[in-house]
Amino acid sequence: MKSRQSYRLTGWDYRRESDYFITICAKDFKCIFGTIENQKMTYSPLGILAEIFWYQIPIFNSNIKLGSYVIMPNHIHGILHCTENNSEVDDLVNYPQAVSHNSKISPKKSSISTIIRTYKSSVTKHSRRLGYDFEWQPRFYDHIIRDNKNYERIELYIEQNIITWSNDRFYPK
Repeated sequence: MKSRQSYRLTGWDYRRESDYFITICAKDFKCIFGTIENQKMTYSPLGILAEIFWYQIPIFNSNIKLGSYVIMPNHIHGILHCTENNSEVDDLVNYPQAVSHNSKISPKKSSISTIIRTYKSSVTKHSRRLGYDFEWQPRFYDHIIRDNKNYERIELYIEQNIITWSNDRFYPK
């Protein structure tokens, strides 16, 4: 069996204290989270679910604080602040639709990969419970934010993403 290529930085512990810029996309980049009209995002029911579960990330992960984020029609951008890892205190089993941590190939508990996997699983589970046929693109994109200048550039990008939607790489052509 051929292993999948990882897009994570080799040698980096994704439980490490840092800021992470995350991008998660809907399957086939379908615009299912809402629409943008007159530079304003109007959420669909799936967009509302995506936002609710985004806000719940720090509730179930005491080492995470939310930074700027935006829910776009077919993707989500957000900054996660990972503080000192306290995985002994975190109990992801309480998170809705938590996944097993017993697999040898699974990301480590309290890592960014585990947090995003659990988030995606929760949104999927609850959207299907409500009768929506919803899937995510496999994987997600991350960028480790290394300094204040990089942080400010990314934060501005997030804040202006709705305004610049027609120029976005995920904009349906």
